[in-house]
Amino acid sequence: MPAALALTYPETRTSDQVDDYHGTAVADPYRWLEDTDSPETQAWVAAQNALTQSFLSAIPGRAGIHKRLTQLWDYPKLGIPTQRRGRYFQTRNSGLQNQDVLMVMDTADGEGRILLDPNTLSDDGTKALTSWAVSPDGRWLAYAISSSGSDWMTWHVRNVESGDDLPDEVEWSKFSGAEWLPDSSGFFYSRYAAPQADAAYQSINYHQQLYLHRIGQSQAQDVLVYARTEQKEWGFRATVSDDARWLILHVWQGTDTRNRLFFGSLAQALAGQMAVTELIPELEAKFHFVGNDGSLFYFETDWNAPTGQLIGIDIETPQREKWQSIVPGAKDTLAEVRLVEDTFLALYMHDAHHRLLRFDRTGQALGEIELPTLGSVVLGTPRRRVGVDQKQVEQKHIEQKDNEREPEIFYSFSSFAWPTSIYRFSLTSQANQLLAEPEIDFDFDRFTTRQAFATSADGTQVPYFLVQRADVADTGPRPTLLYGYGGFDISLTPGFAISRLVWLEMGGALVVANLRGGGEYGQEWHKAGMLDHKQRVFDDFIGVAEALIAEGITSPEKLAIQGGSNGGLLVGAAMTQRPELFGAAVPGVGVMDMLRFHKFTIGWAWVPEYGSSDDPEQFATLYAYSPLHNLRPGVCYPPTLITTGDHDDRVVPGHSFKFAATLQAAQGCDNPTLIRIQQKAGHGAGKPTAILIDEISDVWAFLAWALGMEQAE
Repeated sequence: MPAALALTYPETRTSDQVDDYHGTAVADPYRWLEDTDSPETQAWVAAQNALTQSFLSAIPGRAGIHKRLTQLWDYPKLGIPTQRRGRYFQTRNSGLQNQDVLMVMDTADGEGRILLDPNTLSDDGTKALTSWAVSPDGRWLAYAISSSGSDWMTWHVRNVESGDDLPDEVEWSKFSGAEWLPDSSGFFYSRYAAPQADAAYQSINYHQQLYLHRIGQSQAQDVLVYARTEQKEWGFRATVSDDARWLILHVWQGTDTRNRLFFGSLAQALAGQMAVTELIPELEAKFHFVGNDGSLFYFETDWNAPTGQLIGIDIETPQREKWQSIVPGAKDTLAEVRLVEDTFLALYMHDAHHRLLRFDRTGQALGEIELPTLGSVVLGTPRRRVGVDQKQVEQKHIEQKDNEREPEIFYSFSSFAWPTSIYRFSLTSQANQLLAEPEIDFDFDRFTTRQAFATSADGTQVPYFLVQRADVADTGPRPTLLYGYGGFDISLTPGFAISRLVWLEMGGALVVANLRGGGEYGQEWHKAGMLDHKQRVFDDFIGVAEALIAEGITSPEKLAIQGGSNGGLLVGAAMTQRPELFGAAVPGVGVMDMLRFHKFTIGWAWVPEYGSSDDPEQFATLYAYSPLHNLRPGVCYPPTLITTGDHDDRVVPGHSFKFAATLQAAQGCDNPTLIRIQQKAGHGAGKPTAILIDEISDVWAFLAWALGMEQAE
């Protein structure tokens, strides 16, 4: 073991805090670590980081891993182009820039010029471009900046032609985009009330409100468009219909995949007199607005279709019996729909990988867009042109050249061994054009990918992807990293991550599991792993691990598990339930205290997924698997590296702090239990490249040591 054989952990004070949950006394001796900004907690963080870094820096090969990661990371990366009024906008990174740069070009593959470089906003790269939207006339850029990984965003407005900013500054926005008015005079956004100065990263977020900001004005002049003071959990996302007639409100409530759907006249909204029609007044299914033709609204929904369908609702005759099923539900799961001119592009999941199909407006199949291999697609957001008869309000703002452009959509494709590439599909010629494919100094032909299925505890077949070097496929048990998530209707499809190439190159196998709780097979698959069924997710994960061992791919001492956020909860639950099954564990930014998660920032929003300890029956379920509360003194837990960020205001770092302190006190053998706390970092989004490379180098070095992988200096 690097450093000393027996680690001396920093002393962590305990208190006599005990809570009564419906008659059950639950001790919380490290409650004080929830106050992440207190001097005592800060001293604890410094001491833990010092111990962790002394251990990691002594691992042979850590420097070599960092060097190889840096070499591979240094290649040009491109985002999906967005077209507005004859201009194209795209994020790019030359290779090792801490943050992506936003470019503006005259053609989709043009060289372009820099419109916004977030790397100039801070010396350490911790200010990130979180969200951006270009006005319909291509003149203005609304962009949001976040600091140190926080979910809080501040909106600004930039002149696209000159590159100069207006004095506009819109603060305390979170979980929001910018939706421009058709005449480009302003945008809708969602925000919360300003928190107390000392509680910005921990105070609970309730009562989101929808505002309209007019460019050139102060935030104090912004107009409140919609709010529901009696519904503290409701949030609002605004969409302006392509014909400029309607303002659609996607009303969300926590992380419930179902939503309400309201709409009103845009003209009335701008006059401050919008009469809101509650088209979908209750939480019964998800309804995602796709577009409209006059009064006929199109929705991607799982109403009466667990795997999803495309329907039409005429808002002039909205009775349920008159709803139209345009593209009915199918065996494959409908993930997303885009309306491009008169064509629906439908993204489906087939056994957790993507297919891209086309339909006309009546639902008639037009064919499938061929993808390079088993992988993942991300669709761009085209701006649909609508005929003059349907677009009287906006017609004066459209130039002739915009009307004459060829209808197109951009998308990206990637897979485990296929770097993210950018494609352009023409709706006119039906040509699928490769616009950009990164050049990486790496031999992808050396690696194989296959899909297999494991049997969970209740007999359910759980799919997983196995990626490994071809020359180690038959060499017996080998170091294997099992990654999972299993929650919130989120699907893990095959995607590219440059960081994983180093792990594969080192001889490690990568396994990505598609657990219940995700969205790979629609709502039934999701619901089978939520609330009182959450244990099934952990059973699925353990079932995949046991299948890998039974097949001889790996062994317990060579098997590591990793996951982040809800995946951090997954890792925490798996390692506390079956500690003997794993050779290492890396839980990242995990939800570890299932009894108190709803008391911080946006944690209340996860109650539809997890349940709440305030409910007696749900408390029993949560207490049974909560990672923090299921650590047992004297048990030998696998070598563990916990990772979190000190500015994580989504899953507050107190979760990881308390779990680390409890694990260190409980550990019954010499296996190290370490926590790596990244300063000026949050839940993950916007993390600078330099910090990412450092963190991943530490993780790979830790796993190489824990699993006995020989690494050269």
